[in-house]
Amino acid sequence: MDTKYILIDNKNIDSALISEAGQIIRNGGLVAFPTETVYGLGADAANPDASRKIYAAKGRPSDNPLIVHICEFSQLEDIAEELPPVARELSDAFWPGPMTLIVKKNEKIPYETTGGLDTVAVRMPSDPIAAALIRASERLIAAPSANASGRPSPTRASHVKEDLDGKIDMIIDGGECGLGLESTIIDLSDEEPVILRPGCITPEMLNNVIGKVSLDKGLAPDSDTRPKAPGMKYRHYAPKGKLLIIEGNDMAVADKINSLVAGSKQVGRKAAVICTEETRGLYDSEHIYIIGRRSDESSIAHNLFAVLRKMDEDGFEDIYSESFSGAGVGTAIMNRLLKAAGHQIIEV
Repeated sequence: MDTKYILIDNKNIDSALISEAGQIIRNGGLVAFPTETVYGLGADAANPDASRKIYAAKGRPSDNPLIVHICEFSQLEDIAEELPPVARELSDAFWPGPMTLIVKKNEKIPYETTGGLDTVAVRMPSDPIAAALIRASERLIAAPSANASGRPSPTRASHVKEDLDGKIDMIIDGGECGLGLESTIIDLSDEEPVILRPGCITPEMLNNVIGKVSLDKGLAPDSDTRPKAPGMKYRHYAPKGKLLIIEGNDMAVADKINSLVAGSKQVGRKAAVICTEETRGLYDSEHIYIIGRRSDESSIAHNLFAVLRKMDEDGFEDIYSESFSGAGVGTAIMNRLLKAAGHQIIEV
């Protein structure tokens, strides 16, 4: 398959190009497109064969549900079997934006899209290209991240091309994604709302709108409970090299990482350090990658996946990263980093 690559300015959307992309969706094809979180791989959410194509292109386990992308709240009402009042409160506060709601589905969305579940995950992206594509397609668009399954999520069109070129119909290059982390997922299918995946919409933000929202117990790093969201049981976001997280105070972490880098070098393995601007001066390694600023967690979130992909591009075998635990977005950052490392962490 020849993958068509097009460039669209999100401030001046080319109607002819977006119509062409919409036609591909209507015809059952696959289009990668930008959102404010990461790039998505889109297909007609109501077309079982199109959803199967997504799983095949990504190499994605078929029990991992796809998120349905909408551009109007009425579209959520149209596919939900039950819609609790809290859904409207959350949508008024955070849509369009990086929040996914899980509700009980009706027959309009097939099980091929929901991973065999009686619930459907839905979000309304704020990226203007994503919204334009949904409208141009005249369909609801099922879209997981546009990467090969298990790889770091794509925040640039070049990342999508690296993983999926020749496997999908079109890639829309709309520039770098603003947030860099996937949406917060909130399960509304039971009596109490539960966060199944942390993101840039933080528990505190949700609490301010609807009161106490709990975090799925399976997301705790030391938990023996299986995460409720099927996708969270799989290893994600992983670079090809061995990633190890070091947690503790700044000096102890730097001492340990410097020692580990020296050990890697001694046995002929190429090693890199992931750190923040504030701690850059503590490291001796010749390969140091600054992921952002601790004083600005959003900068770390924005750069996380791009830095992990850079590790592969530069051929590192051993990767040693600081921990970025913290309230707010820090929870989401560490969720992704821990999964990328296979929960390999050293406390010092």
